Amino acid sequence: MTKRVALVLGSGGARGYAHIGVIQELEARGYDIACIAGCSMGAVIGGIYAAGKLKEYSDWTQSLDYLDVLRLLDVSFRLGAIRGEKVFGKIREIVGEINIEDLSIPFTAVATDLTNQQEIWFQEGCLHQAMRASAAIPSLFTPVIQGKRMLVDGGLINPLPIVPVVSSHCDLIIAVNLNSTNQQHYQLPVIERPPALKGRFDLVMNSLGSRLPTFRRKHGEDDELLMAEPPHEQPNPWLQRPAEPTPTEGKSAGATKSASGSRVADLSGPASLLELINQSFEVMQTSLAQYKIAGYPPDILINVPRRACRFFEFYKAPELIMLGRQIARDTLEKYEQDN
Repeated sequence: MTKRVALVLGSGGARGYAHIGVIQELEARGYDIACIAGCSMGAVIGGIYAAGKLKEYSDWTQSLDYLDVLRLLDVSFRLGAIRGEKVFGKIREIVGEINIEDLSIPFTAVATDLTNQQEIWFQEGCLHQAMRASAAIPSLFTPVIQGKRMLVDGGLINPLPIVPVVSSHCDLIIAVNLNSTNQQHYQLPVIERPPALKGRFDLVMNSLGSRLPTFRRKHGEDDELLMAEPPHEQPNPWLQRPAEPTPTEGKSAGATKSASGSRVADLSGPASLLELINQSFEVMQTSLAQYKIAGYPPDILINVPRRACRFFEFYKAPELIMLGRQIARDTLEKYEQDN
């Protein structure tokens, strides 16, 4: 008998492409996805699937190379590094204009209302606006202003929104956690890409961190934000990776001993302000996801390792889709064998 599934798709930046592979595996095994709740990229993938356009979206993302992704980066100097109009404009083109209540299956997108400091569930109204608000990753994408509310990524409060599907009366609740720390045996499939363009992409993303401005409120006007300091045009030395220490620097706090006894610099830290903010955001999401899983344990938990890729590596769709399908296959096979 076909099992009806309530699918929960978590937050995790570019790792959200793994959700596509999970959905592909569920459909290949005959599971019926009867409702979806998603956060951030989980809301984007879930909304596009509920609108019946996942194949078109998947084909588009897998066609993107480094240069294509760079062309989609409409840089902003207000409240985020990227406006997101190009990316979400393409998504709107693929999905079309549709309201959530008109989708073929129930769908919930989770966002965070910064103004009122609360979680927001979109279960009706414009699908495009719901996905855009849920995926407004702080520091990366500019927030969505809705009336007096400023909406950002739902992962700030609820990176794995299980509660919206608890009352769905489905046979199974399957949750996909993109912030797992205990799946080290999974590695991203290797797809060769031009190294020169990859270096250019990394350079652009790292430079965005140094261009994030500081804001202040205009005196007497609660609703207006003004840029107080212009973005730095010169490289900021505080945002660079440390260089290899010289022999006279061997006793510095940031140095560690190598196997031969010499000291080398610890280069595991973030390379830019943007990466620092996103790594901090991911640490918070990892902890929150664990609480959500403990409070409402799903019947099946599909764990995608956080180290699979960096938060903003949106050009890795083919690898991440393959990884998501592989992890889903292994997880579902174990569940089916045990049940």
